[in-house]
Amino acid sequence: MSTNQKKKPKKSKQTRPPRLKAVREFTAGGMVFRRSGAGTIDILMIQDRKGRWTIPKGHVEEGESFEQTAVREIGEETGLTNLKIREKLDKIFFFYRRDGQLIYMTTHIFLIEALGNTDALVPENSEGIVDVKWFPRDDALERIEYKDTERLFKLGLEKLQLA
Repeated sequence: MSTNQKKKPKKSKQTRPPRLKAVREFTAGGMVFRRSGAGTIDILMIQDRKGRWTIPKGHVEEGESFEQTAVREIGEETGLTNLKIREKLDKIFFFYRRDGQLIYMTTHIFLIEALGNTDALVPENSEGIVDVKWFPRDDALERIEYKDTERLFKLGLEKLQLA
């Protein structure tokens, strides 16, 4: 080795924990709204076991489109059956752990109007739904605990020209 050549630094032999590979999962749901008297808008929210208010959503089943999943899951979790998808709002991405497995979730969110008898709400206990309620838009925005959901609520309200 000549005196002009530098020795390469030795690489540290640190041991890193093995990188966990995430399992991809897909869900769909919606910001469900209804038009009430005097042109006001109410937003439907579900309350989970942990007391958090959020939107109805659930896992995509084999052969279903995201739109079909959103309508089915909203019906299962809330009892509403007369639903009309107005448009797709966006997707939410997040990681979580279930039984030690890392899950990478993609949730497709739609703007959905509830029609007909919108007061016949039935929370689905087997799905972990504690309560289902309609909230005036400002109250709904205050109850959201997840930033991505809040962003989509605001987007949905803008699309309804009420922001």
